[in-house]
Amino acid sequence: IPSQFSGLLGTVYRRGNLSFTRDGSALISPVGNRISVFDLKNNKCETYPLATRLNIVCVGLSPDGTLAILIDEEGAALLVSLIGKCVIHQFYFHKPVHSVSFSPDGKKFVITKDNVALMYHAPGRKREFNAFVLDKTYYGPYDETTCIDWTDDSKCFAVGSKDMSTWVFGAERWANLIYYSLGGHKDIIVACFFEENSLDLYTISQDAALCVWQCDTELDGLKPRPPKDAAREKNTEENDEEFLEEPKGEEIHGKANPSEQETRDKVKYSRVAKYFFNKEGDFNNLTSAAYHKKTHLLVTGFASGIFHLHELPDFNLIHSLSISDQRIASISINCTGDWIAFGCSGLGQLLVWEWQSESYVLKQQGHFNSMVSVAYSPDGQYIVTGGEDGKVKVWNTSSSFCFVTFTEHTSGVTAVTFTSNGYVILSASLDGTVRAFDLHRYRNFRTFTSPRPSQFSCLAVDSSGEIVSAGSQDSFEIFIWSMQSGRLLDVISGHEGPISSLSFNPMKSVLASASWDKTVKLWDMLDSWRTKETLILNSDVLVVAFRPDGKELAVASLNGQITFWDHENAVQTGSIEGRHDLQMGRKELDKITAKQAAKGKSFTTLCYSADGQSILAGGLSKFVCIYNVKEQILMKKFEISCNFSLDAMEEYLDRRKMTEFGSMALIDEGGGGDDGVAIPLPGVKRGDMSYRHFKPEIRVTCLRFSPTGRSWAATTTEGLLIYSLDSGLIFDPFELDIDITPSNIHKTLHQKEYTKAIIMAFKLNEKKLIQEVIEAVPSNEVDVVCSSLPDLYVEKVLEFLASAFEISCHLEFYLIWAHKLLMLHGQKLKTRSVKLLPVIQFLQKSIQRHFEDVSKLCEWNIYNIKYALAISKQRGMKRLAEETSVDEDDLDSDSDYLM
Repeated sequence: IPSQFSGLLGTVYRRGNLSFTRDGSALISPVGNRISVFDLKNNKCETYPLATRLNIVCVGLSPDGTLAILIDEEGAALLVSLIGKCVIHQFYFHKPVHSVSFSPDGKKFVITKDNVALMYHAPGRKREFNAFVLDKTYYGPYDETTCIDWTDDSKCFAVGSKDMSTWVFGAERWANLIYYSLGGHKDIIVACFFEENSLDLYTISQDAALCVWQCDTELDGLKPRPPKDAAREKNTEENDEEFLEEPKGEEIHGKANPSEQETRDKVKYSRVAKYFFNKEGDFNNLTSAAYHKKTHLLVTGFASGIFHLHELPDFNLIHSLSISDQRIASISINCTGDWIAFGCSGLGQLLVWEWQSESYVLKQQGHFNSMVSVAYSPDGQYIVTGGEDGKVKVWNTSSSFCFVTFTEHTSGVTAVTFTSNGYVILSASLDGTVRAFDLHRYRNFRTFTSPRPSQFSCLAVDSSGEIVSAGSQDSFEIFIWSMQSGRLLDVISGHEGPISSLSFNPMKSVLASASWDKTVKLWDMLDSWRTKETLILNSDVLVVAFRPDGKELAVASLNGQITFWDHENAVQTGSIEGRHDLQMGRKELDKITAKQAAKGKSFTTLCYSADGQSILAGGLSKFVCIYNVKEQILMKKFEISCNFSLDAMEEYLDRRKMTEFGSMALIDEGGGGDDGVAIPLPGVKRGDMSYRHFKPEIRVTCLRFSPTGRSWAATTTEGLLIYSLDSGLIFDPFELDIDITPSNIHKTLHQKEYTKAIIMAFKLNEKKLIQEVIEAVPSNEVDVVCSSLPDLYVEKVLEFLASAFEISCHLEFYLIWAHKLLMLHGQKLKTRSVKLLPVIQFLQKSIQRHFEDVSKLCEWNIYNIKYALAISKQRGMKRLAEETSVDEDDLDSDSDYLM
């Protein structure tokens, strides 16, 4: 299965700065060690197939919108092409970086780390051996630097610091401005902004204070240095660099209190105003800010989840709103100044607010805790996820957006599933309820409970959608309910341990239940739920799954084995020893090696592929294994994450992290950090002393294959990962012959032998060529071509049509093809329905999506036409009334004249 990573759902924002693209219609959000791009106009989300080694903390976009610099927690940077979606260059800054910003002309970029600002030459369009060349190093602040802002003409930039000072540096050594230090604050500088086409500056500190600084010089008043001074300095630098391995660039050392002689004939700043946000005292720390220069709009976010909109320089409050109960970690404004993006890292929220209409453009939030279960809808169009936060979320697979969240559960959700009609979602929870949700009205219309409170660990629904079953963790019983009435039909007992998994046979009314008592029991629904068979295994059973055709049962147990059973005859047909394929990582605090720990590990989730030939398996590891069921061999291992911010990623512990007292991970570095405890003065209560820094452990909690057979989903610590078939990169001919070449296919097409040309194109299996051939068939001849196609190629044409519907604009033409094929070959296709089901469902999903889009458009057009008709009718009546009144006046005047 040549799958590739295609999307990340379930997580919309983790940490780092948000950035709008150049046109302002898309938002780039860092999600762990990847970036997601939210297209706000077309309502789509895409996660790029590139990843940093650790979580991304800052993103810098080039002004032309083609390049981005992604920097992770340790200061490792990736230069990324946003057009090609690929990594161009890698660089290591050796220390954590706080912010990165390109100059408006795109020639330089500045990064802040420790107490310095480093200016680099921006990578150009020409090929370079080293994309990052250091130009200047700026010293001045005593503490860590926090933020950067450039003037509009790229002549100067300002840097804020934790030492409560702001520094203005010249990008070139101007005669009247090399550096300038500004004070005036009593807390960390959160943001600094230049006014449009000016050196005037706004600085904002964490204690919610804003200082307005006025400069006595305009940008045009910056004087270049005399050539003699510049040449003298250049020579001394060149002499120094002869002894260095690599050029260090120019160093500029700023002084907080320069002498009078040094400040003579230099730029001077004066503070003209100071404003405070928290006059009432009901706000706490200011955490982030953004400024739109053209509209003079300042947006500030606070730790309480409140944001303010002010107009500068007069500091007029436009409005203030609470959008979350967590701190606002990042704010960004788009180029037009209409949309404001907010990121809250505590809950993983991402919001885009249109401030003029006071409405949300985007409002997305992932699961607060880890996701536990996932299920595809029967047509593969939607995915439902359940999390430990008690929420059930439904996602659209084509747009990657969550469109409904159900919050009725009061404890963690353990299992979710769709019914066969695709309009009802069922979820089981540790709160002792199984709930049914309606996707038409978005409501919880049924709640199933047990006579005695039980924690439900697993869930299954039969193929008709009428019978709902859930397994209990504490009472070792299985509960059966009716979907129609909501009544409890039966309580099945027989297991001697907690029920770990349930699965209904898709073709028969048989329920398989797995338990920690080392058995799998098969219950016959038609025979009063009697035990049909009991399969005895060597170890505790963790998960059970039926093949889509219902003829085989796969069971994963605690000893790391996957066994396959012919459940009709209670005979084991095969087994896979999968313990070594899991390839565990060693956690930072583990006392034993990963190899030893792997001996006690096993697969916790299983799923058959849509055709039943392969099986997906995952567990407490960063790998997902795909096995061939017939051959019982490992086909491929997918590494679901390369993010070392998660625990259990490395196989061996890093010796550099070991000290004589034990692992460095035992030392909690949370105190005094950005999110950690602010170390207070004696007797001052501040900060959350219960805060601890921890690394989440990498694990795969649930795997599901799409019914269309085109993709599969995995719920992991990272989020919900989607892997889809990669058909574009592989040349995969079918029954290829020596005469089948593109030129011969074009020749056959020219001779109007359409059926032959289609067969030849499918033998070569080049997608663009197939599209060209099919679109060359006149619409009135589709009927004839379809009737003469061999059975083997009917299936291939249907599969092509399903994928073509996703991207093509020839909707009616392809609908004619699909209609004719299904009408002419329907009976033959029915005999192979099990094998063809994924293809038909893929086709149905594509047509359904178009149907929804076109029906919305039609309804809108009908409404507009009705409105236009009503207006014209109203105007017609008005005109008629006016004409009649004019006629009456004429008659009156005529009668007056006659008299």
